[in-house]
Amino acid sequence: MSTCLASLLAACLLTPAAAPEPGAPVRVLVVTGVDYPGHLWKETTPEVRRLLEQDRRVQVRIAEDPEVLATDLPFQFDVVVLHFRNEKPFKAQKQIQDNLTRLVKDGRGLVLLHFACGAFGDWPGFADLAGRVWDGKNTHDPRGPYAVRITNPKHPIARGMKDFQADDELYIGLTGDRPVEVLAVSRSKVTGKDHPMAFVFDYGKGRVFHTPLGHDVKAFRMPGVAELIRRGTVWAAGREP
Repeated sequence: MSTCLASLLAACLLTPAAAPEPGAPVRVLVVTGVDYPGHLWKETTPEVRRLLEQDRRVQVRIAEDPEVLATDLPFQFDVVVLHFRNEKPFKAQKQIQDNLTRLVKDGRGLVLLHFACGAFGDWPGFADLAGRVWDGKNTHDPRGPYAVRITNPKHPIARGMKDFQADDELYIGLTGDRPVEVLAVSRSKVTGKDHPMAFVFDYGKGRVFHTPLGHDVKAFRMPGVAELIRRGTVWAAGREP
């Protein structure tokens, strides 16, 4: 491939996201491959694919190395799903940060699942991109069943959804100042307070959907949880859930 052609191809991949054609697939890149030892990403990642592809418009590609975020590949997708937690900075940390920020600002979507709220603990700007991040201190209620209450039934993601049961870790350690639109909450037995289980916001021309749900395969298989994540991902991609 000539240098000129290679440069042209790269430019096309990095242009702002265009409005999808009617009937076009929803292209989803799920980025995983590393996590806290208690989160078995090799088991949960296929479950994430399964629940997303229940919407027949959705086409999922799995990347088992978060360093892929430093390449041009994410710009070929409508939405990127972060399904990992990293303990140390990546080799290409600065490029990953720049790519993720530009990706969403230019009009693509970003989804954060479960402990992805702590994916970039050493990146101050991550709180703005994620809306809320792990505070590094508080964790969650003891694992078990609890109710998730829909608080914004008029939002396209939650429209028509009813309150549902989760079987999960109820995260109580999310912090951040960015204004977000909360879609669902759960009451913690530890704090006695409601904590966000799903929230959204616009970021530049793009959209972010964030949920701390999704501890393990059982958690993802809860019908309400699966529906919420599926609808949130499609919405983040700029499509009607």
